[in-house]
Amino acid sequence: MALRATIYKAEIHVADNDRAYYGSHAVTVARHPSETDERLMVRLLAYALLVDGDEGLGFTRGLSETDEPDLWRLDLTGAIRQWIEVGLPDDRRILKACGRAQEVIVFAYGRGLEVWWAGVRGKVARAGNLKVYALPAEATRALAALAERGMTMNVNVTDRTAWVSSARGDVGVDVELLAGES
Repeated sequence: MALRATIYKAEIHVADNDRAYYGSHAVTVARHPSETDERLMVRLLAYALLVDGDEGLGFTRGLSETDEPDLWRLDLTGAIRQWIEVGLPDDRRILKACGRAQEVIVFAYGRGLEVWWAGVRGKVARAGNLKVYALPAEATRALAALAERGMTMNVNVTDRTAWVSSARGDVGVDVELLAGES
């Protein structure tokens, strides 16, 4: 019998001083059986860092569907405005996404981040619609400890640092821009 996705519900309160955006959002996310709490929380953080008053940002089927990103922003015609990946995608996936979307954003994290970036940097340099952000491994591991099936997250962003708090604790995540314009 195949394992089923676990449903997580989050109330995310965003105070993003860098973008002057303030809002609350109720989201439901399916966690694939092979997905870690760390990856789930990075997806939720990516949502909080990109959400705005514009409709269209949403979670996809993620790991269940190889032709979809982790999040995307669609316009009213269904065209992909933003393709958002979390983790360490390979250069072919990034370049394919750059051809399908107006903008591609990668939130890279994990133990092999520096090695991954050294390997893909030159290959994706020609992509003019790509932004790559690095999240420190210690911070994303600490984010994993905040995961709950029903949670309230407060995300305050100032000077490219996201301060995430919940009933389980607080974590500061420095969001470093590796490629693309800010």
